[in-house]
Amino acid sequence: MIGMVIRSATPNPTMTITVHPVLGLPLISPGDDLAALIVERIDLIDGDVLCVASSVWSKAKGYLRLLDQISPSDRAKAIAERTGEDPRFIQAVLDESEELLLEYPFVLSVLPYGHIGVRAGVDQSNVDGGRVILLPPDPMGAAAELRTTLEDLSGARIGVIVTDTCGRAFRRGQTGHAIGWSGVRAIRDFRGDTDLFGHTLQITEEAVVDECAGFANLVMGESNNGVPAVVIRGLPPWTGHDDLYWHEGEDLIRTALCSHTPVEPLR
Repeated sequence: MIGMVIRSATPNPTMTITVHPVLGLPLISPGDDLAALIVERIDLIDGDVLCVASSVWSKAKGYLRLLDQISPSDRAKAIAERTGEDPRFIQAVLDESEELLLEYPFVLSVLPYGHIGVRAGVDQSNVDGGRVILLPPDPMGAAAELRTTLEDLSGARIGVIVTDTCGRAFRRGQTGHAIGWSGVRAIRDFRGDTDLFGHTLQITEEAVVDECAGFANLVMGESNNGVPAVVIRGLPPWTGHDDLYWHEGEDLIRTALCSHTPVEPLR
């Protein structure tokens, strides 16, 4: 597969967006130069948006832990007994979490930078040697660093989105979500625009980085595809803001969870 083509009716009837997997990347190990490996395999051009799986960034940077070197706390053991998971794995989750919203039937964590994810995004898939992969501790910084290096190497002005696979409230299945981005705005803000009938839009904000991450995830796959980076080409520029996460008191689901299922603070 060289690329996938999407034709869009808006905002330009002739706009064509192409999606290109970065093929042939090796298994990433700590110390690998991820940016150099990417530009060796695809020619980036101005306006490209590169989506990269957080797992390969974390591998390259060494954000890994050996389960055998983790000593689970009493709380980790108690949670693991209920969830049926390795208490060492649960301890890694607790160590990455700023707050827990749920302990059972799965651990739902708030991370320091605002992302909320199952098991704090700690992952045991596609890694060997009894290790777990952690999410980047600063995903926005990761996206900015990767973008700067890619632009230096390629000479192209691009955007970068660091993705993770997450579930969604009210729906079955996982999709790609953006946890870090650089060179693009997270939200396309339609507020103040008018619809086809001249009505002024009051609340419409489109999470473009999540839409890009979701489609990139479709190309990356979830098992043994071996495609951790995808280039989206031909996206029109958009204006908006980066206020992707709800602020305290705005997230009704989080408020409801905390009110119905009180969880002991981590610290």
